[in-house]
Amino acid sequence: MPTALITGATAGIGEAAVRSFADAGWHVVATGRRADRLEKLAGERVHTLAFDIRDEAARDAALDSLPAPFSGIDLLINNAGLALGLEPAQKASLSNWKTMIDTNVTALVSITHKLLPGLVERKGAIINLSSVAASYPYPGGNVYAGTKAFVRQFSLDLRADLHGTGVRVTSIEPGMVETEFTLVRTGSQETSDKLYGGANPMTGEDIAETLLWVATLPPHLNINALELMPVNQSWQGFAVHRED
Repeated sequence: MPTALITGATAGIGEAAVRSFADAGWHVVATGRRADRLEKLAGERVHTLAFDIRDEAARDAALDSLPAPFSGIDLLINNAGLALGLEPAQKASLSNWKTMIDTNVTALVSITHKLLPGLVERKGAIINLSSVAASYPYPGGNVYAGTKAFVRQFSLDLRADLHGTGVRVTSIEPGMVETEFTLVRTGSQETSDKLYGGANPMTGEDIAETLLWVATLPPHLNINALELMPVNQSWQGFAVHRED
């Protein structure tokens, strides 16, 4: 059976994806920072690696230690990412901005570069988790949305570079998904409830099943980019500020 490496596996979409792929018979390498949460996922088909995705030395040591049958990665799911704050740019924390760039952009391209030779050799696949924020601006999106726009464009350009290698690349771009990510983004349960209360948002399991569907398509098919929203979410009109 093929092997998938899923980053950010300790909660939300990543955790759901680990369970979904393992249940489908895949071998799964689940990575994340919180070892206690990863331990709950470990099993015959799931090998866990605890490290901060931004720490390249720890990442390389962990990946280089992978035992068979987990050492040959057929699919990389770049799910690890974060969003910090909803403040307008003029009030935002520069530290938060840098953390989002380091995690959502630098760490993503770094682990992709690390695994790319093996993925080419095995004619594997890469699925990157972007967001509808890559396409639709909103107040407070600033750097988070910018990082997701990078992920989308990086995915498309990877497709161009990997043309003829047999490697598939997909950008998955979800809208409202209610997970622990929401609490980190908003900073409070109350704000999270206001955002998603009554909206019937998507779940981590919804996106996990989509990831599995994309990964198990016939090898001659490639989903370039896939945007998903709950039925109760759509686009807003242009904002207009009127002078008194």
